[in-house]
This record gives sequence, C-alpha cells and structure tokens, in this order.
Amino acid sequence: MPELPEVETSRAGIAPHLDGQRIRRLVVRQPRLRWPVPAELAARVEGERILAVERRGKYILIRIATGSMLLHLGMSGSVRILPLGAAPGKHDHVDLELDSGKMLRLTDPRRFGALLWQAQGEQHALLASLGPEPLSDAFDGDYLARCCQGRRSAIKSLIMDSHVVVGVGNIYANEALFLAGIDPRRAAGRISKARLGTLAATIKDVLARAIAQGGTTLRDFVGGDGKPGYFKQQLHVYGRAGEPCDSCGSILKEVRLGQRSTVYCAACQR
Repeated sequence: MPELPEVETSRAGIAPHLDGQRIRRLVVRQPRLRWPVPAELAARVEGERILAVERRGKYILIRIATGSMLLHLGMSGSVRILPLGAAPGKHDHVDLELDSGKMLRLTDPRRFGALLWQAQGEQHALLASLGPEPLSDAFDGDYLARCCQGRRSAIKSLIMDSHVVVGVGNIYANEALFLAGIDPRRAAGRISKARLGTLAATIKDVLARAIAQGGTTLRDFVGGDGKPGYFKQQLHVYGRAGEPCDSCGSILKEVRLGQRSTVYCAACQR
C-alpha cells in the first residue's frame, strides 16, 4: 500500500500539471471503488478551476472554490498525467480532463482506492479524527510522550495508529524504530521521554529522506511522473528478515504485530 512518502511524491508530481487549470470533464468509468464515487461529483467540479493540490495523511486533496475532491490510492492505485484522448486500459477507472489538453488518470487494479467529495467549510468523516502530520511542528517528542503515557500497546502499533499520527505506515515504522534503537514490541508506556524524543525525530528524518528519494517501490507503486521510488535501496530492516543486521551482523528477526510483518534486530533494539 502506498504510504505517506509515496502519496506525497504522487501529489508533488501531479500538482504542477493541475494547479490553476480548469476542469473540462470528469470521466468515471468505474464508480465502484472502495466507496462509490459520488454520482453528483462531475456536476460539482466540471468548469471549476483547481486552486491547490494538497495532502492530508494518505489522501490527496484537489481543491476548488466549493470544496475538495479526496483521492486515496488504496493498495495498488496510481495517478498519471496523460494527454487527452489516451486510450484507457482495463484498470483505468477515472480521468480528470483539463483545459490544458492533459488529464489526470487514476489506475487502480484492486479498486481499494477512493474518489470522494468534501464541501468547503466541512471536514469529511475520514479526515475528522486524524492525528497530526508527522513532518509538522505538532508532532514531536513531547506530543509522542503524552500519547504513550500509560499505554500497554506495542510502540510500533501506536505510531502506526492514524489517530496518533498520520502516515507512519509499516515500512517506515520498521525503519524508524530500528534507527532509534527501540524494540517494536516494547510497551509504549514503558519507554522514556528521551527515547520517544529520539523516535519522533527519527520518524521525521526517515519520512523526509523517503520523500526526497521518491518513496519506496515494492510492487505497484510509481509516482505521479510514472517513475519508481528508490528508498527501497536504503531499507535497513523491512523485508530483510533472516539477513544480517547492517549495524551488528546479528540475524534480523520477524514477528507479527497487529497482523503486520515486523522485522527488528534483537541486539540493537531494546
């Protein structure tokens, strides 16, 4: 599933082609995505000018004067900028046609993505309970320590909770915990404030570096420009169970936390 760096890479890739453009037509070939595409969406957006392309968590927001289209890539979705008239493939479900002669195309083989609507001045239910952005000033060691206080849940599960902080998915949770030297299984409430400060800073660093590298290509992800991300080449633990640790040479172990694969070094992470 595309995580925050992949979504931000896609947003940054499509934004220059969408900003300031007028929407010529919205073509929905397959409305049955994770949630149905609103039947009235085309009437709401056609003829409107795009004011900004933003991101909240893993959602791309295409903002016009009356509200925003919420675009989620699901597990295998991607967006591309193409010339008008480009023939659609089997999994090309939505085209946002622009006056520039280009269009934004949503491709989603598994149809777990979404295209929804948020009216101006309102907040969609999917966004209402999200925690702070991890790269914002609102997310720091003090905030993380408050969230962890008295919590018995594993620290990895907590930092992947979108109510606590958005966008720290499985790949980057594994990597941040390794670099911070924290055992992913440790109870969140039993970690010192100083170590949580280190973890918060490490999460910021890992995500920022992944964005700079264009995300992590594992199976389906490509950015808005059609190019893969390269952060996979820098992964220390994710997907490396049974291999030697980069730091100490110990064999990396794998467990399941919250039904997600969790790889760690028992020697380096305490």
